[in-house]
Order: sequence, then C-alpha cells, then structure tokens
Amino acid sequence: MIGAITLLLVFQLIGEVIARTLALPIPGPVIGMALLFAALVARGGPSPELRGTAQGLLQHLSLLFVPAGTGVMLHFQRMSDEWLALALSLLGSTLITIAVTALTLRFLARRRDHRSDAP
Repeated sequence: MIGAITLLLVFQLIGEVIARTLALPIPGPVIGMALLFAALVARGGPSPELRGTAQGLLQHLSLLFVPAGTGVMLHFQRMSDEWLALALSLLGSTLITIAVTALTLRFLARRRDHRSDAP
C-alpha cells in the first residue's frame, strides 16, 4: 500500500513541477493524474496493489470533503455576498460538463459502430 500511495504522490509531484515550471493554468494534481492515466494505459492497467489502494481511498472519499465544508462555513459571508456569480458559474460549468460528456459519448459510439462495420 505504501508503494501505491508513493506512486500516486510522485505523479502528483511531477504534475505540480510541470505546472509551476511552465506556468500552466492547470492544477498540478490534474496534470499528474493525466500522466498517471497515460502511464497506466501504456502499461495495460494498474497493478493489483495500486487498484486495491485506489479502491481503499475511494471508500473514504467523503472525508476529503470535510476541509472544503469547513472552508465554506469559514467564508459564509463572502459566499452570501457573491452567491449569484457562484450559482451562475456552477450552473454553467454543470451544463458544459453534461454537453461535453454527451458529445464524447456520441463520438465514441460512432467510432465503435464504424469499427464493428469494418471487415
């Protein structure tokens, strides 16, 4: 388990270094996650140890929302002052996410159909 957590943290560190070095507007952990995904695709999937560790972390994912909830309560006045901008950005980002997901699914379904039709 320690090896798998170390692997996750190393990819996060690599992503953070890339983001800061290149002054990218993308968070380092997101870059690290993309690099980890690429490495897992190239490798053919995660090892049993990494899979078990990831499932263990996902089982306790709700604990990661406690700091965010505390931050919301700490800055409640600011959120109440800027509720309209927050609500519009949440609504807009949700709609964009749904649209991009639907378009991606549609693209992949067409691609799969074209491959199954080919001899």
